[in-house]
Amino acid sequence: MNDLMFSRRTLLEGGAALSAAGLLAGCKKSDSSSSTGSTSGTSTSGAVFKFYISDPVAIDPYNVQETSGTAVTRALFDQLTTYDWDKKEIVPLACESYEVNDDATEFTFKLREGAKFHNGDPVDAASYKRAWERVCNPNMSTPSEVAYHLDPVKGAKEMQAGTATELEGVTCPDDYTLKVTLTQPMADFPYVVAHPATSPVPQAALDDPASFLTAPIGNGPFKMDGKWESGQYVNLVRNDDYYGTAAKIDGVYYSIQKDPDTAFREFEAGNMDCCDIPTGRIAELTEKYGNSDDGYTATKGKQVINGAQASVYYLTINLEDETMQNKALRQAISLAIDRQAIVDQLYEGGREVATSIFPALIDDDASDAWEYAKYDVEAAKKLIEDNNLAGTSITLSYNSGGGHEDLMSMVQSNLEAIGLTCTQNSQEWAAYLSSLGDGSFQIGRLGWVADYPTMDNFLYPNFYSTADNNYSKYNNSEVDSQLEAARQIVDEDERKAACRAVNQLVAEDMPVIPIMYYSNGKIASERVAKFYYDPQNIGHFDTAEMNV
Repeated sequence: MNDLMFSRRTLLEGGAALSAAGLLAGCKKSDSSSSTGSTSGTSTSGAVFKFYISDPVAIDPYNVQETSGTAVTRALFDQLTTYDWDKKEIVPLACESYEVNDDATEFTFKLREGAKFHNGDPVDAASYKRAWERVCNPNMSTPSEVAYHLDPVKGAKEMQAGTATELEGVTCPDDYTLKVTLTQPMADFPYVVAHPATSPVPQAALDDPASFLTAPIGNGPFKMDGKWESGQYVNLVRNDDYYGTAAKIDGVYYSIQKDPDTAFREFEAGNMDCCDIPTGRIAELTEKYGNSDDGYTATKGKQVINGAQASVYYLTINLEDETMQNKALRQAISLAIDRQAIVDQLYEGGREVATSIFPALIDDDASDAWEYAKYDVEAAKKLIEDNNLAGTSITLSYNSGGGHEDLMSMVQSNLEAIGLTCTQNSQEWAAYLSSLGDGSFQIGRLGWVADYPTMDNFLYPNFYSTADNNYSKYNNSEVDSQLEAARQIVDEDERKAACRAVNQLVAEDMPVIPIMYYSNGKIASERVAKFYYDPQNIGHFDTAEMNV
């Protein structure tokens, strides 16, 4: 997911992928002891968690695509599976178990019986088929921008193209059995169905789609109280009819603020329970509020949550722009950027320099490093000189109000130091998103947070030629074919090796320029007794506890 930090689509340590051997061995069952699962306890009257978000793009699952919308949708909906960060494996959530055939082309999910939507309708197999067909339906008033998640499903691309009206690969043998057939093997598919876009929806989503956009009816631990008030708030209350263990808090109030600095002022005034840490204040606030023991769990007196994320901040390059089609220029720009200075000066060393599109939490193999993702001013100047690029005009575009101004100013200074002419173009979010979509930019900035912690999720959405998030308009037939082939490899080690090879093909072309890997950068108030904010940029409100 993109962060709009920007985010658009969104680990504790080590490898993220569940082994194919374990996956194909049979059924998995959820474990309530996981940090991602429910905990026992009773609610406390008045315990409403006030959490900062920017105005979402969508909270309806069919089009949820950035961190703010995802924060809401994940509290409203449960997906078939979820990723357990303690065990580092995918586990069932809304399903009891799942089975996979030998070549990973057929997946059978057994749903939990008795689960209900917030309106009382049963959560059955048909509710998943209904939901996934909404995602793939090109005739929605605003077609989904995250339909690529379902591309592996038989019939999904035909639906998106308008040549089919249903998902051929999704069937319901009975009310609580969902069978999914893929067009080709994909052992990672149980990760895909952990994404909120694959959440089930009741018939009401079809009967009154306009209302569902702003007041979705989910199956999760919280439900809507009223509707999303754009620019103001989204209010959720605990779902006391939840099939799992009820949340301890009474609700979540998502306070929509115009920028992180405004949100922090609300935090200081006592009106916010969790928000972003302003640029340059990590050390100060850690000294004042204390640091989380594990980087992900806030408790009173240990309120700064700054563990590493499975996410990357990068510059995206418009390859349809004549100037930016020069690969030597792209490579020189990357070599000119002092990433360590950015990390040290703007983030007090609290983030990591990016050497690849893969954060170490996704894959920490040394071979992932990109040749040109390093700081080498002399090499950059030589590329500029050898290719007669001195004086080339570059415009850096970014969304305003997200704390990107200082970073882009440092990049501008780096580029001017190698003989380029550089200007900035700051736009409010909607205008910036339009610029990315219509290609009216040269270099923009994006953040990618793992939709699910696989290497494929960093490659396919960003570099496959027809992927929605491929804002660079990168088109390399060899990358496409190797990505498709990698997805079909059942053996985990072989699949990872194939993804590393694709990564290096992309590295040579430089359609994007990795800058740094994010950390959580959150602070919780003293009202928060316990709050887990995971490495995938997701707050676990279902297990949150408050001091009230």
